[in-house]
Amino acid sequence: MTITITTTTTATSSPKPLPGVKAFTFDVFGTLVSWRDTVAAALESSISFPPPSSSSSSPTPTELANLWRASYSTFTTTYDPSRDPWKDVDTHHHESLISLLEAHRIPLPASPDLETLSRIWHFLPPRPDAPAGLRTLTRHYKTATLSNGNTSLLRDLAALGRLEFTQIISAEDFKAYKPNSKVYLGACEKLGGLEPKEVAMVAAHLGDLDAARKLGFRTVYLERSGEEGWGPDEERYKAAKDWVDVWVADGEGGLEEVVRRLGLVVA
Repeated sequence: MTITITTTTTATSSPKPLPGVKAFTFDVFGTLVSWRDTVAAALESSISFPPPSSSSSSPTPTELANLWRASYSTFTTTYDPSRDPWKDVDTHHHESLISLLEAHRIPLPASPDLETLSRIWHFLPPRPDAPAGLRTLTRHYKTATLSNGNTSLLRDLAALGRLEFTQIISAEDFKAYKPNSKVYLGACEKLGGLEPKEVAMVAAHLGDLDAARKLGFRTVYLERSGEEGWGPDEERYKAAKDWVDVWVADGEGGLEEVVRRLGLVVA
């Protein structure tokens, strides 16, 4: 008698990314909230720009928004806590706006209006995928901002965008700015003394992720149009494809796609 033995192969799912991770830290500007359109619109409605037909070389509202954002990046990346007196981002935004307007010979708004305009960064809308994606992650992991924005700014953005975090952690807590290691390692301590390998940094900027991963963080890259400072033809950009743990391309769903790759259901 011939006995036929039938074997059944059970399909196994691919391993989930980020094993051992207990917390996610998030860059905010550009990653979780959009800034360009909102800031440009506020500038256009508050400032007397020369008409487009003018021979003036003054920037457009969008160009001025980009210059303002670039001044923030320069300020935070060159700040040296051992040399420079502390200045928070709200103060920088106010001072740099004045400097930019004066440099381009654009009339300054009245003082109260100027102060209101400089605080437009407190009123940026969330990325469409951010609230639900973050809400889901917060149900399963510790979550925290890890932004150069000051604490009051981050709290306002979280409230406006319904962005649910376990904690608000700001570079202001450490009187230093990313990419200074004090910020990343200080966040680990504030998250209950976690080791860097137990924390995943989420950002739309590879420079931020590179600084974090060199300290042992895991990394999640959310491609956002117009945010990345590294060019796709640069070797460092190409190399990042090998060390980024989770890479979500633009148009793939942002933070909600991260949730799905972790095997979770978006809440």
